[in-house]
Amino acid sequence: MTVFDIEIEALGGGPADLGQYRGRALLVVNVASRCGLTPQYAGLQALAEEYAGRGLTVLGVPCNQFAGQEPGTAAEIAEFCEVNYGVTFPLTEKVEVNGPGRHPLYAALASTPDAERHTGDVRWNFEKFLVAPDGTVAARFAPQVAPDSPELRGAIDKVLPA
Repeated sequence: MTVFDIEIEALGGGPADLGQYRGRALLVVNVASRCGLTPQYAGLQALAEEYAGRGLTVLGVPCNQFAGQEPGTAAEIAEFCEVNYGVTFPLTEKVEVNGPGRHPLYAALASTPDAERHTGDVRWNFEKFLVAPDGTVAARFAPQVAPDSPELRGAIDKVLPA
């Protein structure tokens, strides 16, 4: 079983079908609309646009576990992302990324270490997980790592399908 086999709902309802991304790199990011890091949406959208043709999909996963910074409904989240950042990349349902209610997607991602060797609980909004085209988790990036950072872009370049 890989990340692509995990079931999660789309923000607008119905299955998000992660299996459709099999053979592509997937950047999974827990997002929030009232966070100091929320402007990263712009960088994530730019990354999604730049790399789409090369085999990368950005997947936003709303989460309200960090200081209640994603309190909106699915419709409010979708509208916020579209109006403020022109987001066109897919968004999932709002989930918990830590604790006993942790979504299975984050249960699969959380054991991956980042550059500081941190594993386990997601520390804040906009933590990033890079999934290789075969469904294995290739890398983890702290929330403060910007979408246009050389370390993130370099990791993406290494896992893009040939």
